[in-house]
Amino acid sequence: MKLFIAGHAGMVGGALVRRLRQDAGVALLLRSRAELDLADQKAVEAFLERERPDAAIIAAGKVGGIHANNTYPAEFIHENLAIATNCIHGAWLFGVQRLIFLGSSCIYPQLAPQPIPEDALLSSALEPTNEAYAIAKIAGLKMAQYYRKQYGVMYHSVMPTNLYGPGDNYHPENSHVMPALIRRFHEAKVSRMPSVKAWGSGKPLREFLHVDDFADACVFLLGLTNPPDFVNVGYGSDVSIRELTELVANIVGYEGEIVWDASKPDGMPRKLLDSSRITQLGWKPRIELREGIAHAYQCFLEEEASGRLRGA
Repeated sequence: MKLFIAGHAGMVGGALVRRLRQDAGVALLLRSRAELDLADQKAVEAFLERERPDAAIIAAGKVGGIHANNTYPAEFIHENLAIATNCIHGAWLFGVQRLIFLGSSCIYPQLAPQPIPEDALLSSALEPTNEAYAIAKIAGLKMAQYYRKQYGVMYHSVMPTNLYGPGDNYHPENSHVMPALIRRFHEAKVSRMPSVKAWGSGKPLREFLHVDDFADACVFLLGLTNPPDFVNVGYGSDVSIRELTELVANIVGYEGEIVWDASKPDGMPRKLLDSSRITQLGWKPRIELREGIAHAYQCFLEEEASGRLRGA
């Protein structure tokens, strides 16, 4: 099988490459952003017409935390819509029969029932801080669903919970909570800072899944003959931001004070996915949270030492 991974240089794409290189029957088709701009429709269609992959996983996208989503909503909706439409329509045009589109837990309503089932999609208003990104992702997964319905191609989507691990983005302003905490506490430890400021109240609950577990789930779904149109992929339990913050500080070895800045936004009060659909199909995660964070921190140190740290 010739498999195109869009966004292979990102955290999720890198995990998919690591996982799929273990499969002898898979020939990976990879292009960097410099080689192929996925927001360029003509370039994407020319590439797919020339290479004719059998399958594709669309893991590319513009991503970021609360600050980035709030600050650059136009960029988030434009770039992610362009990637989704170019890749899905182009795949159909040039005979790609199997496609997985990566959504996000951000697609669900702000006050969705907890844990969040797949049928909560479009049932009420979205979380305002990441609405632009969510709308683009919803459009992509609906596009995959409708191409499957109308054209008979096996296009389907996965909604991961909050992911972390090797290759994460550690930008000081635009990163997600896990890499932001790892970097902040590491730098505070190195600089011997007496205190570290944490955003919000610490009360919101979040679920975290190691990216290698998520890559394994994608490969599992790729092997199903009749997968659901879209399926949640999560760890199965959540943790408060306060508990997470203290856990990361402990793993990194920071012993100073944590000061909470309640003027900063919390985002959704809770976001735990109902992953029963995929667990009933036969998949479950293997990497425990403490183990996963320790691994992520070790990767952070290695990436920093080698000059490969994203967002440095």
